[in-house]
Amino acid sequence: MPNNQFKKGELYSFITGKASTAMSRRLQKNFKQAGVEITIEQWSVLYHLWKADGMSQQQLCDATFKDKPSITRLVDNLEKINLVKRVASKDDRRINLIFLTPEAQTLQEKSMDLANQTLNEALKGVTNGQVEIAKEVLQMVYENLK
Repeated sequence: MPNNQFKKGELYSFITGKASTAMSRRLQKNFKQAGVEITIEQWSVLYHLWKADGMSQQQLCDATFKDKPSITRLVDNLEKINLVKRVASKDDRRINLIFLTPEAQTLQEKSMDLANQTLNEALKGVTNGQVEIAKEVLQMVYENLK
């Protein structure tokens, strides 16, 4: 039996990711108030590079679920503000590896603190158990649709 107990309006809200949009907007607001002059999209690229510096543009596409033109644009803009640099791969010059600059390294702690602050704001009144259930459900939805 299908699990379709959502009303059409609730399902639409679920699909459009209202919570995700609200979190992105709040994080952008918190960045702006703290003088962190990057967009949420740029931060998502930096976030993955902080975890594994020197990723290829294709690896960044896969990690961020963005297409190649979007990643190219984001990397271009991050390069313009001196947060990343492209280096041609030694094995294949057609592949660009993206490395963080020292300026990006100094931005890591401040931006991660702001992200944690935003997450704490978003999860106010939500129990750890509820968070775990939500993560499990969303992971199942993702697995069902990938």
